[in-house]
Amino acid sequence: MFQRKNIMRPFEDETPLEFLSSKNDASLFLFGSHSKKRPNNLVIGRMHDHHILDMVELGIERYKALSEFQGGKCGLGIKPCLLFAGEPFERDHEHQRLKNMLIDFFRGPVVEKIRLAGLEHVLMFTAVDGKICLRSYKILMKKSGCRTPRIELQEMGPSFDFVMRRTKLASDDLYKRAKKRPKQAKPKKVKNVSVDPFGTKLGKIHMQKQDLGKMQTRKMKGLKRRAESKEGSSKKLRTASEAEAV
Repeated sequence: MFQRKNIMRPFEDETPLEFLSSKNDASLFLFGSHSKKRPNNLVIGRMHDHHILDMVELGIERYKALSEFQGGKCGLGIKPCLLFAGEPFERDHEHQRLKNMLIDFFRGPVVEKIRLAGLEHVLMFTAVDGKICLRSYKILMKKSGCRTPRIELQEMGPSFDFVMRRTKLASDDLYKRAKKRPKQAKPKKVKNVSVDPFGTKLGKIHMQKQDLGKMQTRKMKGLKRRAESKEGSSKKLRTASEAEAV
């Protein structure tokens, strides 16, 4: 499927996408196509149990490449900050599902703590006038005269203007079942076991108080010789004291 030019129409036939999902164990997909009827087309979607859960078709009306922006760029693998602006993301059902889908695409790994210097990239999605605008910014930290720096945003690209075309969303019952986390995936908390920042597993063992005097240690020849020499010296002292007494 990846090497051959096959005709794929996700909204008419979902079978090829579901086959690729099960073959490659993929839960998210992004499909691009171009035709006279729907030019510059993107289909973004996600799977549940290797079946289509949600699918949204977006048309690209304006695009500005990364090379067209001047200034510095972010490094690879940077976890972005996601910002959503616009009333449709709060009230419209389709935009709410699209927002949730975009979070799944761009959220990256889940972290517990954030370092201020590690915040370098912002992705902003704005829903206005029937369009969805995607802007990418680089975070610049300027001197502010205090401990907290002054933040400025510099657009670094790429830039998109999307228009929503077709949608295929899961029912509320299926969506609720898809969000349910299986018991096997929930981490089981083990008592007296912890992990340090370096990933080393540490365990606590609770024991009764031991008498170290009765503890059997490893027998060594060096210790035996010292004991025999002490007994020999004590015998010599005894014979010397007995001779003096006589």
